[in-house]
Amino acid sequence: MATPEIQNGGVSVMAAAPTVDQNGRTAATMRLSSPIRIFLFFHKAIRGELDGLHRTALALATNGSGGDIEQLMKKCHFLRSIYKHHCNAEDEVIFPALDIRVKNVARTYSLEHEGESVLFDQLFTLLGNDMENEEGYKRELASCTGALQTSISQHMSKEEEQVFPLLSEKFSFEEQASLVWQFLCSIPVNMMAEFLPWLSSSISPDERLDMRKCLHRIIPDERLLQQIIFNWMDGVNVCNKRKRSEDDLRLSSSSHASPSTEKSDLLPSDCSVIRSSQYHPVDDILHWHKAIQKELIDIAEAARCIKFTGDFSDLSAFNRRLQFIAEVCIFHSIAEDKVIFPAVEMSFVEEHAAEESEFEKFRCLIESIESAGANSCLEFYSELCSQADHIMKMIKKHFLNEEKLVLPLARKNFSRERQRKLLYQSLCVMPLRLIESVLPWLVGSLSEEEARCFLFNMHMAAPASDTALVTLFSGWACKGYPREICLSSSAIGCCLAKETEETQEHSGRCCRNCACASSSTTTCGQTCEKSIDQANLVCSVENNACTVSKTESPKASNQSCCVPGLGVNSNSLGMSSLATMKSLRSLSFGPSAPLNSSLFIWETDNSSSIRGHSRPIDNIFKFHKAIRKDLEFLDIESGKLVDCDETFLRQFTGRFRLLWGLYRAHSNAEDDIVFPALESKETLHNVSHSYTLDHKQEEESFEDISSALEELSQLHENLSAKAASGNSSESLLGSLSCIDHFKKYNELATKIQGMCKSIKVTLDHHVLREEVELWPLFDRHFSVEEQDELVGRIIGTTGAEVLQSMLPWVTSALTQEEQNKMVNTWKNATKNTMFSEWLDEWWGGTLAAPSQASTSENNISQEIATHESVDQSDHMFKPGWKDIFRMNQNELESEIQKVSHDPTLDPRRKAYLLQNLMTSKWIAYQQKFSQSRTSEADDDRDLLGRTPSYRDPEKQIFGCEHYKRNCKLRAACCGKLFACRFCHDEVSDHSMDRKATSEMLCMNCLQIQPVGPVCMSPSCNGLSMAKYYCSSCKFFDDERDVYHCPSCNLCRVGKGLGIDFFHCMTCNYCLGMQLVDHKCREKGLESNCPICCDFLFTSSTAVRALPCGHYMHSACFQAYACTHYSCPICSKSMGDMSVYFGMLDALMASEVLPEEYRDGCQDILCNDCDRKGTAPFHWLYHKCGFCGSYNTRVIKVDRDNCST
Repeated sequence: MATPEIQNGGVSVMAAAPTVDQNGRTAATMRLSSPIRIFLFFHKAIRGELDGLHRTALALATNGSGGDIEQLMKKCHFLRSIYKHHCNAEDEVIFPALDIRVKNVARTYSLEHEGESVLFDQLFTLLGNDMENEEGYKRELASCTGALQTSISQHMSKEEEQVFPLLSEKFSFEEQASLVWQFLCSIPVNMMAEFLPWLSSSISPDERLDMRKCLHRIIPDERLLQQIIFNWMDGVNVCNKRKRSEDDLRLSSSSHASPSTEKSDLLPSDCSVIRSSQYHPVDDILHWHKAIQKELIDIAEAARCIKFTGDFSDLSAFNRRLQFIAEVCIFHSIAEDKVIFPAVEMSFVEEHAAEESEFEKFRCLIESIESAGANSCLEFYSELCSQADHIMKMIKKHFLNEEKLVLPLARKNFSRERQRKLLYQSLCVMPLRLIESVLPWLVGSLSEEEARCFLFNMHMAAPASDTALVTLFSGWACKGYPREICLSSSAIGCCLAKETEETQEHSGRCCRNCACASSSTTTCGQTCEKSIDQANLVCSVENNACTVSKTESPKASNQSCCVPGLGVNSNSLGMSSLATMKSLRSLSFGPSAPLNSSLFIWETDNSSSIRGHSRPIDNIFKFHKAIRKDLEFLDIESGKLVDCDETFLRQFTGRFRLLWGLYRAHSNAEDDIVFPALESKETLHNVSHSYTLDHKQEEESFEDISSALEELSQLHENLSAKAASGNSSESLLGSLSCIDHFKKYNELATKIQGMCKSIKVTLDHHVLREEVELWPLFDRHFSVEEQDELVGRIIGTTGAEVLQSMLPWVTSALTQEEQNKMVNTWKNATKNTMFSEWLDEWWGGTLAAPSQASTSENNISQEIATHESVDQSDHMFKPGWKDIFRMNQNELESEIQKVSHDPTLDPRRKAYLLQNLMTSKWIAYQQKFSQSRTSEADDDRDLLGRTPSYRDPEKQIFGCEHYKRNCKLRAACCGKLFACRFCHDEVSDHSMDRKATSEMLCMNCLQIQPVGPVCMSPSCNGLSMAKYYCSSCKFFDDERDVYHCPSCNLCRVGKGLGIDFFHCMTCNYCLGMQLVDHKCREKGLESNCPICCDFLFTSSTAVRALPCGHYMHSACFQAYACTHYSCPICSKSMGDMSVYFGMLDALMASEVLPEEYRDGCQDILCNDCDRKGTAPFHWLYHKCGFCGSYNTRVIKVDRDNCST
């Protein structure tokens, strides 16, 4: 029985492909009986080929005597050809079938195939350069092969982790077998003859046996098909079989020729054309030209007929005809470019490329009508008619040029045998599934004599090893000829199908035919008649092609040539096949020709259309620009590691670690926030899983490079140490050791260069695929508000230290306009927070730093200048001390009124500004007075506070009762020294602005110095002031884990944003990661605790979130909850009160009210569900009839009878 076909199943969506299924199977340990297992063999063979290629390139780079470039070139050619056809078969068969069952998985892998094609092109371009003797050229070659190995290996690993388990889970065994069979039938015949022997030799004997068993289940149960496949797989080992088969064939055909007759003597007696001296086999190309032109004329006429009649009922059949002729034309041109034209040293590449472009327009037109529906059919077919006429003229002109220029040269310079071989090789450029449709279609357009000549030439050109294959081709060709005669027997003197059948095991079975063959007792003639009827009537549907242009079914009941069909399914053959043909074109141009990847063309067009309007999410992808810039740096500079000094190595390592850290933050944000947001949309399930796998692989690559750089640094230190101790007593031994170290260093530097090239290529393709596939999804599925929320969530999980490293890194790769857009988007996404204030304090100071560095003012004046520059950008009054001191009373009152009437200011910010403005005269005077006494005070040991303070006097631990730290801060307001701002506020009549602090006192050496994380005094030798130091808050802490939140613009206790806390942009507060799903209340913590009335936002004690969205101190909650269960602000229940309410139910049921109150009723309002209702009269408890809560209040007393 032939392998069953795949039926179009329903769409099945999965959140992510599990690595282990319900039976405990993993992707790496799939069932031995699964047909999908054969793909693991393919991957193993490809990995082995990649490893051999890279080792050859490394030997060239590290071997001083040079190497064999030709061997490397041959390996590259073979690997490219094998892998390209492997990818094309996946794109044409596997991925479309998977996309029917599981959406949003296949496209990513097809895009990766495009990127890998570009890598091959770059490698061949490099191989084509005439720089073989240059050392840098060889290292670059090794880097390119390493990048290719990494990219393809990671791609295959992802397929094994995601795609193969899905295929195994979503498809039955029969469907998997059918998919693999279609996969094999989609690889060109000439490649199958190389592909299967190479695959068989690349795996172990046990795996080879498993593969044979697997193929027995995959290939339809037809002896001829299995003979063809296993002959290919056995390779050179089938020579004896070929000889025996040929001998049997000659013996069985003794009635037509004697045993000593050669192939040329098998000429049919009535074929006078072949015997003519004017006959040239290469003229069979004219048959192809005539058939293609005839089919195009019929299609154009059919389009005009549809246009005039307005009958659009059979669009699918018309589209299949277009698809079929497009495939035929493209494969025909590929065959000419690879076989015919190189032989005559001519090229028609430009003409073929133009034709492919026209067929691409056909594809676009088909997509247009399918998306637009019947409304635009008339307009579509008008355009289609015009397009058909245009391509007809183009192809006719092209064919005429070939017939004038190419055929005369072939007739003149090639023998008949050579001409036949070229034609046969051209046919074998097509895959089996296309040849099955093309041969009947082509032969059906020929006369009987032309058909016999065509088959005779094919038989004569085929080598002895292809006997079974030619038998199959001849049988397929006979199906297209509308005569009751076997063309095969009349062309070569015998029926190959019958003779082949007779030489096989005599099982008593008749030959089967494609889809209709069965194991019943029907006669061969009856089977053939049924098969040929179906082949001519339905073959266009079965094989996605129009086999003959006539509609009548030829009768061939007496035809004796019966061969099986492939039985492949056509559901997966659609628009993707044209793209596959286009990708095959690169293999016919030669190694040095560039490939204009449709991936990159699409990205350029797409990005230009997207960037017409700015969206919040665009700023996430602007990180890609900075990533590409640093990747380019690593790629170029890694080539200088061989001959570098210690300074360069240290700088290179630092730049690498910066990129690694920032890319990790970027990828974590995508994995934790962006990708889950995409997956939350029902239509986008599975779209991001491949990119998550990318992040894991890229993290491993970064770790490998980091380890290699550490080893390289160690080797560099050893070499430097040996060079420093030059005059050694054992000079010979020392020199040998130095040579050994230098060789290891050189090899490791070359390896790192390749690893940097690999990570550059991998990340380049990764970010490009994100921009092509994921970027447009945000425009279609997310509103601007949702995108703003995503940006806010990303910022809310990114620490201040990361942002301070990231912002200069990103903006260095952007234009000024892009910088402004990005910063504005960030501010808009964090508009409810203090992020803008933090950004202006830090980022404004960074921008102003160059101009300030040239001044001779002290640190205080620099602080003033920084604040002044921020004032102008914010358009709000934040004067420096100099400005306030120069103001008169009227100017100061005017500024106070301006701030008071500014509606854009946050109330808390406004109160802070008003308080400081009203006390500014006194503060400014104190500031000026303290500055005038600075020089005297520095020399005075009795200056107030210039003595150490202790957190633990017994153990002599510096600090105060509030914090453990090794320094004191000098208050900018009064110039006094205090261990912390709380110590200052306790003894002063004003508050200390710790952010204005510019000086500190080291309590170890008692020296006043600029505030910083360590003591600058030589006697302290870099003593750390505390474990944690915040340059923004001028905050030190040597005991707890503290982080600075840029959105709060405060330091808070915790491990950090994205670790154990995140900042909610709506609530404007840092919440624990366990509170990601909480009820948001805008600026909910910018209020006082309802119990103790302390300001919650700046509180240093723990805060508890209530279910209603309000907050209070945790300690206050514990005390309040002892006597209350409702929120003191909104009166909603503070927790799950079902147990308590159940107790009240029991109490109410057991309680008996006095007679006069028993029927009373009261109107109530439920505090929990906010609904009004009625409840039986009670002086204390009233149950809500909607939610069952007793958290209610009485709004009206009704003494009438209560019916509810």
